[in-house]
Amino acid sequence: MANEKLLYLINYLLSERSDLGKVNIPDSQDERFRLYRSLVNIRPAVKADNEYLKAEDEFLQAEIARKGITYIEDLQPIQNGIYLWKGDITTLKCGAIVNAANSGMTGCWQPCHNCIDNCIHTFSGVRLRYKCGRIMQAQGYEEPTGKAKITPAYNLPCGYVIHTVGPIVRGRLTQEHCRLLKSCYNSCLELAVHNGVKSIAFCCISTGVFGFPQNKAAEIAVNTVKEFRQTNDIEVIFNVFTEKDYEIYSRLLG
Repeated sequence: MANEKLLYLINYLLSERSDLGKVNIPDSQDERFRLYRSLVNIRPAVKADNEYLKAEDEFLQAEIARKGITYIEDLQPIQNGIYLWKGDITTLKCGAIVNAANSGMTGCWQPCHNCIDNCIHTFSGVRLRYKCGRIMQAQGYEEPTGKAKITPAYNLPCGYVIHTVGPIVRGRLTQEHCRLLKSCYNSCLELAVHNGVKSIAFCCISTGVFGFPQNKAAEIAVNTVKEFRQTNDIEVIFNVFTEKDYEIYSRLLG
């Protein structure tokens, strides 16, 4: 059944494109999912029909369930109201997760790129890019570094996705880079509280291809969250993907 649904999704996405030439659909489920993901990653921010969306919802929710959903209630805090968790943020059920976005705010357009932006958009489904595209069209300009936007999460188990644009570090780290990264965390936290979100999971903003040094980024993240929580009641999960980041946050949080 899942394979038939995936085949339907692929054929729908291919039917929208006249610029790809003949595309051979692989036999294996894994390779078919890779093709589906690639087609989603390059799909413009346009509406899909209801039949497609229903099939995509069913397929993605089953895929996420198969990966295994982690509930915030099952995590142990490392400090009061603060958690450290190493895992796949697209499987985390909490109030909101944070996406490290680019200034275009419509996701990663590189097929199957392993960045968090790509993963979140892939498993949320095509409605997320469409929603982000509408927000950016209404705004009329690219998202400034240090700011944030909130959207529904669609097929992800969390309630919302908060998208923020982190600073890009090329060469020497400056005070302005640090100020902008702090602004990312504050913008996300303020947006979460304003929307009644009780828990938020942060990825390691700007530390990947954006080049922010991991140790300093984690220090800014922890200090900003602790400062914010002094006057706001919100639980915070620091979500890491690498062992190095886990060790850094463990040391900072004790």
